[in-house]
Amino acid sequence: MKPAEYLFPATIKDAVQALADGKGEARIIAGGTDLMLDLEKGKIQPRCFVSTDRIQGLDQIALEDDFVLIGAAVTFANLKDHPYINQHLHVLADAARSVGSLSIQNVATLAGNIVNAMPAADGTVSAIALEAEVHVVGIDYEEWRPVESLFLGPGKSSIDPTRQLVTRIRFPRCEHRRGTAWYRIGRRPSLTLPILNCAVNVFLDESGGIITKARIALGPVAPRPFRALEAERFLEGRSPTAENTKQAVEIAQGETNPRGNVLRASREYRISTIPVIVEDALSNAVRRAYA
Repeated sequence: MKPAEYLFPATIKDAVQALADGKGEARIIAGGTDLMLDLEKGKIQPRCFVSTDRIQGLDQIALEDDFVLIGAAVTFANLKDHPYINQHLHVLADAARSVGSLSIQNVATLAGNIVNAMPAADGTVSAIALEAEVHVVGIDYEEWRPVESLFLGPGKSSIDPTRQLVTRIRFPRCEHRRGTAWYRIGRRPSLTLPILNCAVNVFLDESGGIITKARIALGPVAPRPFRALEAERFLEGRSPTAENTKQAVEIAQGETNPRGNVLRASREYRISTIPVIVEDALSNAVRRAYA
């Protein structure tokens, strides 16, 4: 096979045009950590790679109006070290620390994690809990899409990386009476896929006595990143007591349907462990909402 050509467009418009010119045989590359694995396995055989390295602004984190904007070239290392992310989006910073190893965190991006569409992806699970949206650009259009709506199955996304470019991810800002938390179980601290992970995002009323909104995201407990919708509905309008937390945890456990995996964990282990991680993450999120 002929070696792939590398293109380095200077603008988003030029990058999207390069994809269009590739007629399905071009691929966007940023960190490339998942893309290179797919290439080695023969899953993809692109004629050219379209790099985002020279597109100005894609490596920036910015606060704009009611949103936190994260460029598609921002790495997990950038996320975990950013002051605002650590102060107000704990779950995203903690998830970034969970990804791969230090060397992978230095090149892998949240945008790539989302587009790769794996049900246990740490960045993706945290992004869903945080109500994230991605900005998708095609040859003659652009739009914001909820991250949660992108997934069609394991490794399958509604974003076409041969024709579309994700430029930014945005998160609603909230610095008051909101708490987030992360919990992950793996066979070792780094360089391993999670047995389970959980991201929680909780909002309290002004008095701190009532949960006004809750989002609980889990992986891998379904073919795509999963939200415990029934548990969320149970919590909303109730006080964040230990009893209500316990009931929500039991509801979340009943909603999930994880599969077993010979290399990671049995179905039974995952089912029995879900209450532990959800309770821990939910309790920590509520505690942070009071801070």
